[in-house]
Amino acid sequence: MRVVVTIEARFDRTPDGAIWARTGQDHQFWSGYLTAFDEVRVVARVRDAAEPAAEAKRVDGPGVEVWPVPYYLGPYRYLAQRPAIGRAVRDCAGPQDAVILRAPSPIGTILATARDRRRLPYAMEVVGDPYDLFAPGVVDHPLRPVLRRLYVDRLRRQCRRAAGAAYVTDRFLQSRYPTSAGAVSVAVSDVDLTPAAYVDTARTIGRTGSVAPTRQPATLISVGSLEQRYKGIDTLIAALASLTADGRAVRLVHVGDGRHRAELADLARRYGVADRVVFTGALPGGDAVRRQLDAADLFVMPSRTEGLPRALIEAMARALPAIGSPVGGIPELLPPGFLVPPDDPGRWAGAVAALLDRPELMAAASARNLARARDFSAEVLTVRRTGYYQAVAEATAERAGGRAGEHTGGRAGGRPDGPSRATQRSYA
Repeated sequence: MRVVVTIEARFDRTPDGAIWARTGQDHQFWSGYLTAFDEVRVVARVRDAAEPAAEAKRVDGPGVEVWPVPYYLGPYRYLAQRPAIGRAVRDCAGPQDAVILRAPSPIGTILATARDRRRLPYAMEVVGDPYDLFAPGVVDHPLRPVLRRLYVDRLRRQCRRAAGAAYVTDRFLQSRYPTSAGAVSVAVSDVDLTPAAYVDTARTIGRTGSVAPTRQPATLISVGSLEQRYKGIDTLIAALASLTADGRAVRLVHVGDGRHRAELADLARRYGVADRVVFTGALPGGDAVRRQLDAADLFVMPSRTEGLPRALIEAMARALPAIGSPVGGIPELLPPGFLVPPDDPGRWAGAVAALLDRPELMAAASARNLARARDFSAEVLTVRRTGYYQAVAEATAERAGGRAGEHTGGRAGGRPDGPSRATQRSYA
């Protein structure tokens, strides 16, 4: 059986027809679906490029093909190309295909609507939360409140109608976007770390970043795209200025790039801490990012919205103490004493200072984070993920295999009568 997966990713296609990703959704990522399916078709935005970017990795390959959707960036270009996007998405999957929608996603919504109309099943992978994505301060758009309500309602409806849903969080996304009674519900992160991602032991930590001028500066590190403002790096820069004004020897390293980098660099200059902020730009991942994490003292994530952040889990796997904001799945990774509300530089500065002054707390956090990160090893998650894919395949075979056109039950608008017996399982 083939599985068709929609994703809000943007790929490049070189003249030889190869498809390339600049982020982690490469061929190895998509090959994970082959544990339960014979073929994988990835439905995503594709644009032509003369050559792959330096950090890009190949997407298509054995068992994996890409179904291109017209390339767009932002709501206005999406609306301008909506007819062509709709045609491409509606044609991507046949009645016998299993369908998994990585949500939230406009592309996934088009396919969900088409499947509902034909009374064909689909499943979900919920990897983000539109309620937080469209929160104040995250997205600047005059229709932000309307878009927030629209996307939240859509995702809730899709999860209720789906044969099953996999969530990247243990509890958070499940509570906001539940499945219907009896449908498959799986907590399985898409962050699965290889053995190389882990250090062997927790850190032994001495006093760092104190007011004494002889101390080496403590290095705070943050990781994430700067395409949007939701990572809260502006909050970190303001907190760094407060720490510096108090005589703290502290610096910030940010790994990642995007269109807001220049304005954040300007913000650091205006706060007088430009010499204490380093923007590394985008790094190829793996060892390059791990070297930055290993050289740091404290991982900081003041995000305004998150799903289950890979960057935080990777930092924890390096036994880094960490502070995060209480959004998305972050509270499932860090205890309450290490959570600070976003958009509050004063509280962030206080939390960083208090932790750097307590080496025993830093050492305990290092050990705790390393132990928690082991829950995200590939060995642990592959079994759970494969079980979900197999359940999706079984539900598709039962509900779409030769019976889709015969089905007459269900609600008006094309919703089937609820989950089949094959979907009435749950994977812890």
